[in-house]
Amino acid sequence: MKKVYLDNASTTPLLPEVREAMLPFLGEDFGNPSCLHDWGDTAREAMENARTEVAQLIGADAEEIIFTASGTESNNFAVKGLALAQQNEGKHVVVSAIEHFSVLHSAKTLEKWGFELSLVPVDRYGVIDPEDVRRSIRKDTVLVSIMHANNEVGTIEPIKEIAKVAKERGVVFHTDAVATAGTIPVDVRELGIDALSLAGNQFYGPKGVGALWVRKGVRILPFLDGGVQEGGRRAGTENIPAIVGLGKAAELARMHMKTRIEHLSRLRNRLLTELPNKIDHVVVTGHPQNRLPGHASFCVEFIEGEAMLMLLNSQGVAVTSGSACTSRALKASHVLIAMGLPHALAQGSLLFSFGLDNTSEDIDYVLEVLPPIVDRLRQMSPLYAKFTKTSKGGQ
Repeated sequence: MKKVYLDNASTTPLLPEVREAMLPFLGEDFGNPSCLHDWGDTAREAMENARTEVAQLIGADAEEIIFTASGTESNNFAVKGLALAQQNEGKHVVVSAIEHFSVLHSAKTLEKWGFELSLVPVDRYGVIDPEDVRRSIRKDTVLVSIMHANNEVGTIEPIKEIAKVAKERGVVFHTDAVATAGTIPVDVRELGIDALSLAGNQFYGPKGVGALWVRKGVRILPFLDGGVQEGGRRAGTENIPAIVGLGKAAELARMHMKTRIEHLSRLRNRLLTELPNKIDHVVVTGHPQNRLPGHASFCVEFIEGEAMLMLLNSQGVAVTSGSACTSRALKASHVLIAMGLPHALAQGSLLFSFGLDNTSEDIDYVLEVLPPIVDRLRQMSPLYAKFTKTSKGGQ
């Protein structure tokens, strides 16, 4: 049976070059970078080289990079740490309605701690209007956090324009760039932002490592208490093998980004065009043009996404329905609901996310196996039976 992995939005495979870079630090170069001896020196030098590579990927200075254990930790650190550091100036936070749960739930936690929260709406493509952000900002607003691109529908947000609004009002601005850093060009100076989150497993690095960039001079409270690692901003012995892998993945992403984007965009565009021609009553979700290069998302009417996932998996095809962090919840995506999709339609979401190893033949296989799966599920669907009965009655 053919095996096709189309779930790169959940995690990407580790590149061989990244694995090779990590191996010495899983063996002979095992030292703790905080220690003042040769073993510690080797680890510390490797970590600082990785910090430089990550900084160069996003146009930052190396000393502004804080290593974390994931994009989720970076988002928690940013939202809570930045808000708490500015709380003497106010206790109001603004985020969008389609943020990753690591941002939304962090903001909800701030509410329990006495902050007030405003949610910015999106349009039917998942786009955030900078003017809606402007209207949400108050005199006591201390933080705005808007994602650079949505991981479920692929829409890329007008972050530069939103950051300008925040800057005009003197509000700290953070963006969750887990879906974009290492995938499309990201330059923190050009965007005009104050903080940015990223994760290694989104661009062929290891899982369990991420980074938070905080612009020099912006106040943030440590998320973890303990030692003085990461300049006193993130306690705990650093995961050197993973950090080295992140650095190598960042270097490769910077070197090969243009060709990666061209490859992924070709595959994405073909599936976005051809799938709706193969299956009736399919809705493309996300912005039609301004979206991530390897990201094609749909809602299939009258059936549930989880059933399609399981049957696709039985045919060797790996995809997801919504975010990897919510796909087991069996609930309609909060992103799709915020975009105005009916609850029943949102239940039928599918996300195909392409990677470097995918080919046009992979799309051929999806277009071969998915239509019979949809037909099979619709024959069992009471919603589809009601629709066909109504349609015939109206003829």
